[in-house]
Amino acid sequence: MMFDDVQNQLETQILALCREEGIPLGQVNWNWIPFSGHWGLSLSFFQAAAEEAKQKGLKLNVGKRAQEIAQLMSEHVKLSDAFDQIEAVRGYLNIRFSNAVFSRRVIDTVLEEKDDFGRASRNHIRTMVEFSQPNTHKAFHVGHLRNVILGNAICNILDFGGDDVIRANYLGDIGLHVIKWLWCYRKYHAGEQPTGDITRWMGDIYAEATRRHEEEPDAEAEIRALFARWDNRDPEIVREWEVTRQWSLDGFEQIYKTLNVKFDHLYFESDVEDSGKVIVDELIARGMATDERPEGAVVVKLDELCGTRDKYRVLVVLRSDGTSLYSTKDLALGIRKFEEFKLNRSIYVIDVRQSLYLQQIFKTLDLLGYPWTDQLYHLAYEIVNLPGNVTMSSRDGTVVFLQDLIDEAITRARAVVEEKNPSLTDEEKSSIASMVAMGALKYAMLSRDNTKIVTFDWEAALDFNGQAAPYIQYAAVRANSILRKNDMVVPDSLPLTYELSEVEIELIDLISRVPKEVQRAAKEMKPLFIANLAFDLAQTFNNFYRQCPVLQAEPDVRDYRLRLAAAARQAISNCLALLGIETPEVM
Repeated sequence: MMFDDVQNQLETQILALCREEGIPLGQVNWNWIPFSGHWGLSLSFFQAAAEEAKQKGLKLNVGKRAQEIAQLMSEHVKLSDAFDQIEAVRGYLNIRFSNAVFSRRVIDTVLEEKDDFGRASRNHIRTMVEFSQPNTHKAFHVGHLRNVILGNAICNILDFGGDDVIRANYLGDIGLHVIKWLWCYRKYHAGEQPTGDITRWMGDIYAEATRRHEEEPDAEAEIRALFARWDNRDPEIVREWEVTRQWSLDGFEQIYKTLNVKFDHLYFESDVEDSGKVIVDELIARGMATDERPEGAVVVKLDELCGTRDKYRVLVVLRSDGTSLYSTKDLALGIRKFEEFKLNRSIYVIDVRQSLYLQQIFKTLDLLGYPWTDQLYHLAYEIVNLPGNVTMSSRDGTVVFLQDLIDEAITRARAVVEEKNPSLTDEEKSSIASMVAMGALKYAMLSRDNTKIVTFDWEAALDFNGQAAPYIQYAAVRANSILRKNDMVVPDSLPLTYELSEVEIELIDLISRVPKEVQRAAKEMKPLFIANLAFDLAQTFNNFYRQCPVLQAEPDVRDYRLRLAAAARQAISNCLALLGIETPEVM
């Protein structure tokens, strides 16, 4: 981190003094002093005082003794030029940084590390994040959007925070919905192939299949007959399934490319169906599952097994006819992930309505004796409401296709870009409109807590003057415009020779918080922290832009502020990148 070297020097002195005085400090745990125009570190001696009393069998006032230790440290610790004040306050040792040294160190670090500013060293924690999880042979609609955006941002943040991240997608490629789609395709669309928007075409056929299934008297029998052929792995049906599944995958890839989302590994329900049934057999053999077939299903009575009441309830793991359920396959997938990738933890990005279900899956795996079940984590999120209280159903075709939302976002963003900068070329306008549109959609999803419902609003999402991605992107562009007027030349590092203004100090403080906020967002799995920091950086930079002349200032002030503008742009850009949002050069 930026100040590890000077902190280590202080720690060495403090630990040596404690050893000399017989004070059982153990280790040095610094806390940052709340910012109030100056930066500083604080160290508590209360625990050391209490431990000293315990070891020596003394009865003493812990607060008073902590203050005595802090006072001793303040009198003997030698400060480097990085600090300008040391004092003992109510049992704490407070050490204040020199503003000149602190600000220079922050700016230098950002401009040296560039896109890696805020990135932690590798922690050798292997984490799989499973997200997106669409069903093949269906539409990719707006209901999928928050999952994809949240999952991608979490992957970015965990990777930046030091984890070795595996981005996984788990696709529903088997089941009644697939057979129903194949029935409709074979009967009414045989030989047709998708063009253009593939997922729309697939979704239209699925909606048609549902409608015809309800309207046509022979449909149910025909679909069941086709399902039987699938169950028997009829080569003709398997071949058609493989071809049409690939169409869906190609359509999904179009959308992921638009959203700039990539996966390291794809899992399919078809891969884990058989192994899931083996696990069900094991549950029955070990007396953990009750087999009520043929009258009933195979169930795991979790509350009964765990001695709990209405906590886990009952998990159904196999239908009465022996066909698999989501749970059958999720049990197998949970095991497969750890076996294949030797994971340290596995994160499931799934909506909040599946919370009980995932608790049941995790607890069942725990009862089976797998040692890693305490490293299974459900990252829950709430739904997205669209203008007009739109409800969505793939079954009846009342979906809002994701591509339609993206197209509308780009159209609206293009109109704003045209108004703000009509002199840009058409190619530039299109590129910028795409960045602004994607940023608007993503930030709207990530700037609200995962567990809160998002009510999407076009004006708020595309606001150049409020808490929205375009406002943040525009702040970075403003910083870039200052640098462009200086031929993109960033002066070399230089000492501070003038008194920083209040807004400059605030901006430097926010920039310095990036590494810590990355760690906090990674630990709590909340992109919201990064979204808020990005907005605060943009807002403070805009204040700096208005209040602090840069190119017209005296040479030493000019050069320092040029470096500060460059550092601010980099910090904003890095925060946006963690959210999956690009930063334009111009707007």
